[in-house]
Amino acid sequence: MKIAHISDLHYSPENLDEADRCFSYAVDDALNRCMDVAVISGDSTDHRLDAHAPALNRLATNINRLSLGMPVLMLQGTFSHEPPGTLRNFALMGATHPVFVAERVQQVSLFEGRFFESAGPVFNDEELASVLKLGADVVFTCLPSINKGQLAAAVGAKNAATGLEAVLGDYLAAAGRINARLRAAGILTVGVSHGTVNGCTTEHGVTMAGFDHEFSLGALFEAECDAFMLGHIHKSQQWERGGRVVAYAGSPGRFHYGEEGDKGYLAWDVETGNARALLVPTPARETVCVDFDGPPDMERLAAIAAEAGDKFVRVRWQVDEEHRQSVDRDAIEALFAGASALKLEPRILPVVRSRSQGISIEPTVDRKIERWAEHASVEAAPIVERFRLLESGYPEAIAAAVLAGLTDDEVGSAAVGDSAVPSLPEPASSSESDTVPDATVEVVPAAQKSWLDDDLFAA
Repeated sequence: MKIAHISDLHYSPENLDEADRCFSYAVDDALNRCMDVAVISGDSTDHRLDAHAPALNRLATNINRLSLGMPVLMLQGTFSHEPPGTLRNFALMGATHPVFVAERVQQVSLFEGRFFESAGPVFNDEELASVLKLGADVVFTCLPSINKGQLAAAVGAKNAATGLEAVLGDYLAAAGRINARLRAAGILTVGVSHGTVNGCTTEHGVTMAGFDHEFSLGALFEAECDAFMLGHIHKSQQWERGGRVVAYAGSPGRFHYGEEGDKGYLAWDVETGNARALLVPTPARETVCVDFDGPPDMERLAAIAAEAGDKFVRVRWQVDEEHRQSVDRDAIEALFAGASALKLEPRILPVVRSRSQGISIEPTVDRKIERWAEHASVEAAPIVERFRLLESGYPEAIAAAVLAGLTDDEVGSAAVGDSAVPSLPEPASSSESDTVPDATVEVVPAAQKSWLDDDLFAA
């Protein structure tokens, strides 16, 4: 049996051009190859779509075209991409051949161009006896995206995060006992699911390893399917064991920057106990990703722009906050004026200032200032001198003395770097006049003067 396996179409207003061009190509190719059946393993849409959305209309058009040439099985994908109920309308459009929508865990047989579904998760004894007696072209074991809320209610919230693989493994083992009897009778068995295999590789080259993924390869092969067709991961990849194959079709389009490998759909040739899957590339858009550790190198960008043509380009760089304006975004946009799209992603590094190490262990304020000056690479003596003035005199007296000492000559010398501090008169004692030369000040009791000592550095 020849099966066209397509997955992760992600139709949406944002992805419409890419999704429709690539899916249309896959439909045309499957029809030209005279495939026997088509399987769409989840995420046909990218998010909830209105009934009048052009993206939904284009998806429906291609599903209808596909059903004119072969039966179609559509699997429920991730709930955030395909809200439950999204696919039900597609089951109404199968005029020449049926479109079956698998929204629950079940087994489905295809016999003489019609689908027959199990009442429960697997065929019961009566249903299995009927399939074995009448025969079937193929039996699909359908495992759509699992509702984590229902899983938590069944196994407990504590075990929901890591117990999904065990629960699905038990189901696949139960389905495997049914599929083994079907294979022994010469009936083809195909698994269809949507989820993450522990150890698979994403389209960005990241290995998915952890305890919260849906499947292990061992559990998938225990389902005893001749072919197991997966969706959710956008990179095509496959594993083989004893002639049986587990494979991701990947996505037909390139919806993100930096995706690795060819995009397309899988053309399967399935026999009892043996399966082969061929990736058929689609005309997905080409992307160019350029990353800089610092500011963009305009010469390098110019060389890339000369070869980029009409590709989709993303340029990333990182720069300190003080130098963010040094990057000429307009010049970069001018270089890639011929690109289909240009995405600029600057990363601004904030200035981080740390406390001076060891300043807290110094016994005096003078030593604290000197330690800070060492870390800041500044001269400590002028700062210490000014601190002592603040410590010994009243702020009003200091300000008055500074203003009185700023003669015309001193202003000129200050302009060329003279940092000399004018001498200050002795502060008046409380027993004498409450004034100092050139200024009138109020005597502050010692109890009210403590703020100067406590909040000196904060001020």
